[in-house]
Amino acid sequence: MSQDNGYSVIGTRPVRHDGIDKVTGDAKYGADIFPQGVLYGKILRSPYAHAMIKSIDVSAAKKLQGVKAIVTGNDLLPPGEDKGIKVGEATKNLKYIREATLATKKVLYVGHPVAAVAADNPHIAEEAISLIKVTYEQIAHSLTALDGIRKDAAILHPNTRSTTVGNGTKPTNIEDHIIHEKGDIEKGFAEADIIIEREFNTATVHQGYIEPHNTTVKWTNDGRVQIWCSTQGPFDIRDETATILGIPVSKVKLTPMEIGGGFGGKFSAYASPVAALLSLVNLVILYVLSILDLKI
Repeated sequence: MSQDNGYSVIGTRPVRHDGIDKVTGDAKYGADIFPQGVLYGKILRSPYAHAMIKSIDVSAAKKLQGVKAIVTGNDLLPPGEDKGIKVGEATKNLKYIREATLATKKVLYVGHPVAAVAADNPHIAEEAISLIKVTYEQIAHSLTALDGIRKDAAILHPNTRSTTVGNGTKPTNIEDHIIHEKGDIEKGFAEADIIIEREFNTATVHQGYIEPHNTTVKWTNDGRVQIWCSTQGPFDIRDETATILGIPVSKVKLTPMEIGGGFGGKFSAYASPVAALLSLVNLVILYVLSILDLKI
């Protein structure tokens, strides 16, 4: 019921512009796009937190009937320069976002994508993933940030040097060291009546949206990439996908679909670049991350 409070909007019950489509089932989400000839994508992920990739054998998976495409990190462009670039609203490191898309020489976390398959249906794609043989050589790893900054910690990126002035001569897991200061800290402590020091520990968390990440991609013969996905940042994913693939952003068209929850968690191109690689031979690829994928 509207309230006579002098406001034209506050206190009223405006009709949601997307309400009718959602309650009638007409709303289209990212996983509702099924162009003619669509194939289904699956990603093989690392079971190890830190390991060198010695070899990847996809021969058995290629022979499976219904498998149409298989890609690995070798199908990506070289990692690129170790520098920050503007991607949508964020600044990301070109080298690291390509390595995160598909691992090449080593995996950096449990769940790191290693290979991807496109097949006639999800079941064949899942079976094909199980047929890919990857030989790993495990490396020591750190499970906490405190372990990762120890002097004897295993280094994730051997070429990384801290950007802190005077502290960039040795390999480190500390990418950057930033100090924010305001006021006279020493004076503040000296004048304080009580000083309390505590250590706070918290777990890594992720948004709990119901709808998983999804993408449908078609890379056409004229070199254009069409993407449909549920995202809160269409320009972020468009720009990041173009950057990873090494094509002009003008060649990528992204159509944002309805979102089944995101809470700030659907701004990164988790699946679109991989689906685009699978689509290189003019195929249409639908990839929906499973609950297991979201646990990475």
